[in-house]
Amino acid sequence: MLTKKQALRRFRLAVSLFFFIQGVVFATWTNRIADLKTALHLSDAALGNVLFAIPVGQMLAMYVSAWLINRFGSRRMLTLASVLYPFCLLPPGLADTPYGLAAGLLFFGISGNLFNIAANTQGVNVEHLYARSIMASFHGLWSLGGFLGGVLSMGFIALEVKPWLHFLVMGTVAFLLSGFIRRQLVRNDWHPRKAASTPSTTGQKPLPLSQRIDKYVILLGGMAFCAMVCEGCMYDWSGVYFQQVVHAPGKLVQLGFVICLCTMTVGRFIADHLVSRFGARRVIRGSGLLITFGLAVAVLLPNLWTASIGFFLIGFGISSTVPVCYSMAGRSQQMNPSTALATVSSVSYLGLLLGPPVIGHLSQAITLHWTFAVIALFGLLIAAGASRLHE
Repeated sequence: MLTKKQALRRFRLAVSLFFFIQGVVFATWTNRIADLKTALHLSDAALGNVLFAIPVGQMLAMYVSAWLINRFGSRRMLTLASVLYPFCLLPPGLADTPYGLAAGLLFFGISGNLFNIAANTQGVNVEHLYARSIMASFHGLWSLGGFLGGVLSMGFIALEVKPWLHFLVMGTVAFLLSGFIRRQLVRNDWHPRKAASTPSTTGQKPLPLSQRIDKYVILLGGMAFCAMVCEGCMYDWSGVYFQQVVHAPGKLVQLGFVICLCTMTVGRFIADHLVSRFGARRVIRGSGLLITFGLAVAVLLPNLWTASIGFFLIGFGISSTVPVCYSMAGRSQQMNPSTALATVSSVSYLGLLLGPPVIGHLSQAITLHWTFAVIALFGLLIAAGASRLHE
């Protein structure tokens, strides 16, 4: 018979492993994009059009995923998604036309969205049982999974393994691992509204839509949106910034990105401790200010060492905002956790989707150097939004 402490550890380990699996699968895909581009003879523009199928799939699935989780539970849906998500890579890996690749990526995006919301709902469940902040550590495991997936992908590429076979191997491993740990997930999802309801409030008619939409959740989504714009900027434009503005040597062009990714991962493992000690509002406000200050350093002092210090700070700033916003959304009193998470996820993901192309157009108008100064304003918006949060 397990003690309560042992049961909590099992729940946390199981959810952590699902986040880890998701990170591995995502990195497996991203590291083979160049090979598929070459195999299908795609131009940069054509590849961009094809890749747009992933966010389209995710956006289409947002509230369908929330409905499925509300109807069948996050445990069942996470188990299903852990099978669909890795094996949805097989159609893109076998595609011989751009249209086939786009169709495969559409379903990859749909399954990825289901995985994301189900995993975060399970994270909210475990966090409720722990009665303290632990969500950021789950996202840290996602980052670690992404790192391992990248390393393994380098090995498959070096061995000249075909993408479809690479995807099949990783999908099989993910399937076996998730099948082993799925029994350790929390069976019943926690609903704050149900927990807070009393006999006098039960049996009432459903609230109208305008009252069921939690403005507080929209605020959290807006702050997560700002953080994802900054994160997308780091993913897609940090190397270009170090090349064009910092004038880093060829071998060090990716230095800023690597530093930012490392501090972002480390920051997610310490964020829960910081939230428990200082509160979510202070942590998010500090995160926004770190993003702004880091970008200001990189813009005002664009040489290799000072820009690297700036990116060091940016990584820490980005690390906490999204997972803490997810955690707070999952405690909404007006929306089910899965619906609240779908809302925050849909709003924030637009930042990752729209940010990089907008940065490209803006840099064409005012140079990339000063575009990064504009991005610093998003950090200030995060800090300003944090002042309206309650613990």
